[in-house]
Amino acid sequence: MKERVFVDTDLVLDVLAQREPFYDHSAQLFSKAELGTVELFVSAFTFANVHYLLSKQYSARQARIMLLHFKTLVTVLSMSDKAVERALTSEFADFEDGLQYFTAIEAGISLLLTRNLKDYKPAEIAVMSAEQYIKSAF
Repeated sequence: MKERVFVDTDLVLDVLAQREPFYDHSAQLFSKAELGTVELFVSAFTFANVHYLLSKQYSARQARIMLLHFKTLVTVLSMSDKAVERALTSEFADFEDGLQYFTAIEAGISLLLTRNLKDYKPAEIAVMSAEQYIKSAF
């Protein structure tokens, strides 16, 4: 059975916007998904955030095309009312991180990948960087 991994927005943006020096590890991660060796999950909120940010670098149409291709690599999770409430009342300093975390929790995912490890100190599941995950899992 493939490992189920939740991916934070920053890693998605790193690969799609080719942000250095973070691009390589994120690209390796999504390549593993393309090969079918890992199952990656993101929240629907990630698509909204990434589209907004990519539209500043590219046209809105280009951003949509990029996300349409990217969507084939991930499973998009809905965000529930309960996840929003839990994020609002949590110890997460960054509300968005709380939204991502509780979306992963509700989906039963026990590993979250992010570039901002310090932002996930309240997490009760494993949290790693893409680099740490690539080095430990493959």
